[in-house]
Amino acid sequence: PNYVNAYYNRGLSKSKLKDYYGAISDYTEVIKIDPNDKDAYKNRGVNKGKLKDYYGAISDYTKAIEINPRDPDSYNNRGYSKHMIKDYEGAINDFNKVLTIDKNNKTAYNNLAWTKRKINDNYGAIFDATKAIEIDPNYSNPYLNRGVAKENLGDINGACDDWRKASSLGNESTAEWVRDQC
Repeated sequence: PNYVNAYYNRGLSKSKLKDYYGAISDYTEVIKIDPNDKDAYKNRGVNKGKLKDYYGAISDYTKAIEINPRDPDSYNNRGYSKHMIKDYEGAINDFNKVLTIDKNNKTAYNNLAWTKRKINDNYGAIFDATKAIEIDPNYSNPYLNRGVAKENLGDINGACDDWRKASSLGNESTAEWVRDQC
């Protein structure tokens, strides 16, 4: 009953099987045994996010950050959850914190672009998506985000170029946009 690794590994397995409630229960047991296990908080947050319990996920990511303030994944995940509850300013702050820890974090740049689009900072979105693309030219999501920002600014040709690139990298949703708008 006090074997942390058993609960932790079972939580991982349950999460892979989409038994998010079961995974949350196992990570809660890990936390009862070791209240300073940052990964248990982080993984419990991931599973809460899968259930769209974004406030619960934010709470768990915040605890993981308190334990390890240099963990970029917890900030990125908390930023995602904040984005989902429309706390765009909080999300941007978390994504920027990731970049103070890891200046080449392509996911944080992409998430910034995604969030900045939501607040109509299309030039900021283009800048951040471009940074993500510079880090990894084969990462499709920043092309999607940059394309939407360009569309918002009236640059349909530029948007179509980015969506075609995203589609060529396997992003299926952009293939529809290319068919419908380009």
